[in-house]
Amino acid sequence: MDETVMDQRFWDARYLESERIWSGRPNAALVRETAGLTPGRALDLGCGEGADAVWLAEQGWQVTAADISAVALERAAAHAASAGVADRIDWQRHVLGETFPAGTFDLVGAFYLHGVGDRPREDILRFAAGAVAPGGTLLIVSHAGFLPGEHEQDHPSDQHSAAHFPTPPEVLASLELPDGAWEVLRCEEHDTHQIRSDVPSGIRRDGTVKVRREAV
Repeated sequence: MDETVMDQRFWDARYLESERIWSGRPNAALVRETAGLTPGRALDLGCGEGADAVWLAEQGWQVTAADISAVALERAAAHAASAGVADRIDWQRHVLGETFPAGTFDLVGAFYLHGVGDRPREDILRFAAGAVAPGGTLLIVSHAGFLPGEHEQDHPSDQHSAAHFPTPPEVLASLELPDGAWEVLRCEEHDTHQIRSDVPSGIRRDGTVKVRREAV
């Protein structure tokens, strides 16, 4: 079977295991790091059930949201409709690394984004950086370790997660951003509350990389 089809089936099946995986609330780092930004065009990569995209739309952003799972996108669209922001979000199914949303954006967010098969996460994040408009922001939030009750097999499509959680400086270095073209606003680890509904509550370590492309 084609690897892409297997990946899509895996994530569809993963979402079908429960009525909802995520809490439905936006990521705390997204809320914190976008404070003060003027709403414009936003891209949410690996949007899952859509909480971050919906929150951005509620703040006035016009959002493009992409995910590999049709099940997740269907739930996300229903969330947007119930929140009254369906007209502000364009839901797109993509196998990132093979296809990528068109255009440039004032904000590009990648939260807990996994690589898929032979499409490593680093390559996808470089595409993400390329989609940031002049003056725009790239925001990457990554896990720095597993929660109690969470295991490596929860992320079988990510060839890197089982072996190594990259540090924020490693994530930043992997972007290969040209000197003088970007400003580093944040590159650090921090504690955060987990937002999954299928593992015990707890505090985990995450890493945030936030960079701004210099305006032309």
